[in-house]
Amino acid sequence: NSYKSENNLSTVTEFIILGFQLNQHFRICLFVFFLVVYCGTICGNLLIIVLVSTSRSLHTPMYFFISQLSIGDILLTSDIVPNLLHILLNNGRTISFSDCITQLYFFVVSENFECLLLAVMSYDRYVAICNPLRYPSIMTTASCVILVFMCWMFGISIILIYTITTAKLNFCGPNVIDHFFCDIIPLLYLSCSDTFIVHLETYLIGIPMAFIPTIIIVVSYTNIVLAILRIPSRTGRQKTFSTCSSHLIVVSTFYWTMFSVYIVPTKGQSSTISKILSLLYTVFTPFINPIIYSLRNKDIRKALQEMFQK
Repeated sequence: NSYKSENNLSTVTEFIILGFQLNQHFRICLFVFFLVVYCGTICGNLLIIVLVSTSRSLHTPMYFFISQLSIGDILLTSDIVPNLLHILLNNGRTISFSDCITQLYFFVVSENFECLLLAVMSYDRYVAICNPLRYPSIMTTASCVILVFMCWMFGISIILIYTITTAKLNFCGPNVIDHFFCDIIPLLYLSCSDTFIVHLETYLIGIPMAFIPTIIIVVSYTNIVLAILRIPSRTGRQKTFSTCSSHLIVVSTFYWTMFSVYIVPTKGQSSTISKILSLLYTVFTPFINPIIYSLRNKDIRKALQEMFQK
């Protein structure tokens, strides 16, 4: 149903992003709110990166992965929020076709990188809890760097092919995007080409990028829970679970919001609900991640205290 006639229609060279159609007072309030959230996101994630880089006590695989997650969060929120702030100030904005595709590319790259990285982090916690004696030999510095490098390269290369296919679609009808950034769903809705190939690529990419990481996470945490339940003392169970509770909260938040937008059927879902759900994983998840890790992690709190004392 996305196929439309291309006769007598001119090629679209720019899009109008509506954002949130509210009165000026609410838009200014939202602008201030998202500006504060964005500044907090950048500062919080940069702080995590600096702490992991400078504190010797945090030179472990888990904290290395957390610092990489912070890099992904910075990339994601910087791709979305500055444009959102511009939209709120001007009650919408015009964006060129190339800029729209570029925003889409970096958005999907950062999202898919985080999907893969969260699966790697789950495996790291599985090895640490279920095979603690083999942990130093399995999660070596070299293997951690290789895993992160593969997450980046796999996302960058696969998504590049996907983005090029999307960029080759014809847009010759309406050019108004009822969203606050160039997401794939509203773009495909506006295309006057046959979007079957892009939809097919979306499902094919979704297997290695979303479903396989989800399976890895579920299997890892199933084994972790079973291992924790076998610990005889209640104190031992709580101590062991605390080592992975922060990651479990981050995983749950990220996947719940992402699946609610892209996996759960959206028929009948209003554009406002879709925008709010998109805000959760593009704006608020990168903001709360460093808060979760800093508040629930004694090592990071200790490293932060030592840094301020110095």
